[in-house]
Amino acid sequence: MKRNPVIPFAIIAVLGILTMIVLSIVGLDQQDDIAQGDDESSEEEVLTDPQEIVQSCIGCHGNDLQGANGPSLQQVGSKYSAEEILNIIQNGKGTMPPGVVEGEEAEILSEWLATEKK
Repeated sequence: MKRNPVIPFAIIAVLGILTMIVLSIVGLDQQDDIAQGDDESSEEEVLTDPQEIVQSCIGCHGNDLQGANGPSLQQVGSKYSAEEILNIIQNGKGTMPPGVVEGEEAEILSEWLATEKK
């Protein structure tokens, strides 16, 4: 008895087409959720503890903010006001890129550096 060699290929093709249809339907539902902003991972938590925010600075400014690739931030409050520090955080200065810390976290960090690090 000879089997028809087209049948296994047809079954695989039908299964592949059904899989594509199911994945497309699932993808459309996810697209609507993302467009509406229902995706839970899109919500970013705003840090309020300056000790946690400053963790993004230690790569360049050192573990104790004593300076490394970037300048020391231990005495930055005696050199700059909170507004000037915020401006530097937002716009960068020298080799420091802008926007490393953004929004409310930048404001909290600048206030902390201006008052606590004198």
